[in-house]
Amino acid sequence: MFPYSSGMLHMGHVRVYTISDTIARFYRMKGYNVLHPIGWDAFGLPAENAAIEKQINPIEWTYDNIKNMRNQLKLLNYSFDWDREITTCDPEYYKFTQELFLKLFEKDLVYRKESFVNWDPIDETVLAEEQVDANNCSWRSGAKIEKRLLNQWFIRTTSFAKSLFEGLSDPKLIDWRDIKTIQENWIGKCDGISFELQLIGNILNYPKTINVWTNYPEFIEYAKFVAISPHSLLNRPEYCTDVTEGIKIMNVKVLNPFNGNELPIFVTDKVTFPNSRDTYIGIPFASMDDFEFSKIVGIEFQQHSIECKKSDILSKAQKWKIGGYPVSSRLQDWLISRQRYWGTPIPIIHCSNCGIQPVPYNELPVLLPSITFSNKKIILHEAKDWLNTSCPKCGIQAIRESDTMDTFVDSSWYYLRYIDSKNMKEMFAVDKVREIFPVNLYVGGKEHAVLHLYYARFISHFLHSEGLLPSQEPFQRLLVQGMVLGKTYQVKNTEKYLKADEVEENKGEYVEKNTKEQVTVSWEKMSKSKHNGIDPIKFIDKYGIDTTRLFILADQAPISDKYCNDNTMPGILNWQNRLWKVVKTFTNYRNGVSLNNFKVKPTDPKFINDDAYMFDSRNYFLKIVTFNIIKTQQLSIAISRMQGLTNRVSMECIQKSREFERALAVQIIMLAPFAPHFASELWSLFSAAKYHLINEDEIKLDKDVLDQKWPEIDMNYKMKLLVKINNILHKTIKIPKCEIEKLSLETALNLIENDPLVQKHLKNCKILESKLLVKEVCDPEILILTKKYAKIVTA
Repeated sequence: MFPYSSGMLHMGHVRVYTISDTIARFYRMKGYNVLHPIGWDAFGLPAENAAIEKQINPIEWTYDNIKNMRNQLKLLNYSFDWDREITTCDPEYYKFTQELFLKLFEKDLVYRKESFVNWDPIDETVLAEEQVDANNCSWRSGAKIEKRLLNQWFIRTTSFAKSLFEGLSDPKLIDWRDIKTIQENWIGKCDGISFELQLIGNILNYPKTINVWTNYPEFIEYAKFVAISPHSLLNRPEYCTDVTEGIKIMNVKVLNPFNGNELPIFVTDKVTFPNSRDTYIGIPFASMDDFEFSKIVGIEFQQHSIECKKSDILSKAQKWKIGGYPVSSRLQDWLISRQRYWGTPIPIIHCSNCGIQPVPYNELPVLLPSITFSNKKIILHEAKDWLNTSCPKCGIQAIRESDTMDTFVDSSWYYLRYIDSKNMKEMFAVDKVREIFPVNLYVGGKEHAVLHLYYARFISHFLHSEGLLPSQEPFQRLLVQGMVLGKTYQVKNTEKYLKADEVEENKGEYVEKNTKEQVTVSWEKMSKSKHNGIDPIKFIDKYGIDTTRLFILADQAPISDKYCNDNTMPGILNWQNRLWKVVKTFTNYRNGVSLNNFKVKPTDPKFINDDAYMFDSRNYFLKIVTFNIIKTQQLSIAISRMQGLTNRVSMECIQKSREFERALAVQIIMLAPFAPHFASELWSLFSAAKYHLINEDEIKLDKDVLDQKWPEIDMNYKMKLLVKINNILHKTIKIPKCEIEKLSLETALNLIENDPLVQKHLKNCKILESKLLVKEVCDPEILILTKKYAKIVTA
């Protein structure tokens, strides 16, 4: 996931990009063509607010930040494809964000309507429902949200709700874990239909339409009333008349477009509102509760046979642009209007003759106007010269749209731009996308599991429906990394946050140095206000790039939170020192021995045993490390296993052992994706040895370690065949890898069924199922032979 251009890297950045860089380097060594891109999420409120505070243009602030962060990333020497770098506030990028908007507009997936929206009084802009937390506060500023009636732009994401929900069952999605559940809960089961119905009547500052949801869409033409909650913003008591206790009727009505009838609107809590809704449409023919409510309020209707017209109803609703798509009751369309300057301009022109008109494609991008920033909010309404334009349809004077887009629109498609970032004619070339899409691995924080992933998935589903993408889902596999936590000190009584140097330890307890008040210690997300942040550049200056990389990857799995302290550093530094000593000793010996002495092959049985031990160690740890990178993505375990190989490298057989040399080469090569600079130094030392026994087809001594191929397990290395009967391990057979790869079920069964112990166990059983299961596990076993048996029950 690309970073926001805040100006400074934090340890979370170091973690996510060290993870992605390690995996990218690994797959390059495996022979893959790897795209490891970087870019900048550069529009948004923080840049504009900083510009107002500093009285500079946000573009200046943004590009200075990008320059600083780019230098920091290059200092870390991540293997990014810098030639594909993108920036969302660059007109060459947002030209295509505007083009995407127009594509949606042409398909009736963008619309403008007046509705009550979430207003952030601090950032002075509208927020989507998704950007308001459970306490009705802004996700960014923390301010209590106000409701305002405004004309806003929406993207009809609900039209793809069913596709987005069902797409989560795609078996190609790997390691989505609880992210699938989060997305499913957000979208909701698409068991009903929403309709946007017109209001009849005149109430000041009131919406012109009302949105209702029903799980009986086929009977909507038989609807008899609409109810709204007393707590709804739609409730206007001054326009209501009492009907009976707890029920009022409004002096406006709702038009049912499917039969032309006008439906009364009741304000009541005596109906059960759908989840997350404060409106309800009553269909007494389909619901006994609605039947009873109709009797209470005096609605008369005749019983008659009901014809199911669901497909016809949905087709009409979609044609009339009033809904008609399967959706849950909780999901709303995506509100993208923002009343701020620093964002992608919405490419729409308002004409008094022609109404809403899209900007022609050949006039994109609609550039932001140059504005002098002072210490007050800037909106595009004030850029009069920019606002005034001509209608693309009739040519008379017209006005540009002054809202900009939610920044989530920019990030909803950026992963596609990387594929073809230099293409100035179109978002991307379809043939290039077909070669590489979808993203094989997407690395980022769990905090983006709802908003960003939902919007990105929607855009991918839409572009797939247009024939522009080869698959619906944009991200095949996820690696959702945990947060980096810092040690936090708080005064127990006041909860005031303290700096580390303001605290002292006394007999296992922490107190504030000056007041001696008791202090609580915890681990929390790093924050300036909590004084628990660590500047990654200072960290790197102290320990170096690769030690920092190993530190951020070790101990905790990528998906777990990372406790950021120096406690694990001694172990990492000790391991690096031991590795350096082993390689140095190896090179010194090989450079000090004479050729004649080197050619003499040792015959000591201990040497032969040590050589075999090195052979097993090389293959054992190579298998586990590879497995933990490819299958489990447990990079911390991979590091632990590499440390295990270092412990196995026996100095006693260093002199003339080919298997020692092969194990040492594998040790350095496996380390390379994790610590590329240190591994390169080790390889330089290793390859400088005068005499080598390793084959040239395994390694290239004249090339750097990062140019080596990832090693393979030896074909004569004996793997384990596990024999399980009714899920209980019964026997283990060792078989060379070359034989296991071509082992058939029949051969495998023959290997075990003649065993006396197996025959004895199966004496009173019959076979229910035989299956040869190839399964990667965390130890050397790669094959499990499973047979299911059941005891014969006799009379």
